[in-house]
Amino acid sequence: MIIYNITTNIHESVHDQWLNWMQQKHIPEILATGKFSSARIVKVLVDEEMGGTTYSVQYVTDSKETLEKYYLEDEPAFSQEALRLFADKMLSFRTELEFISEH
Repeated sequence: MIIYNITTNIHESVHDQWLNWMQQKHIPEILATGKFSSARIVKVLVDEEMGGTTYSVQYVTDSKETLEKYYLEDEPAFSQEALRLFADKMLSFRTELEFISEH
């Protein structure tokens, strides 16, 4: 199992708009690609020097191959929409995680 993690710091001026967009539109559309079995959004509990609020969005997929397929077929359009809507009001980075065990 692979977790596709996107950590985003969102500026307070668009925070509520971004969070609503993530929960009502963006995450459901990504799940609708059929490449992920679930997703969760969590708030990072740290005070950022640059301000804003930081979130981690984690999408679960079955394999690295499925994630690569998402990158090729779907990710560019999703990234463009996020940039169009929130441009310089958000800063994101992506991390790929491999699930090892749960206790």
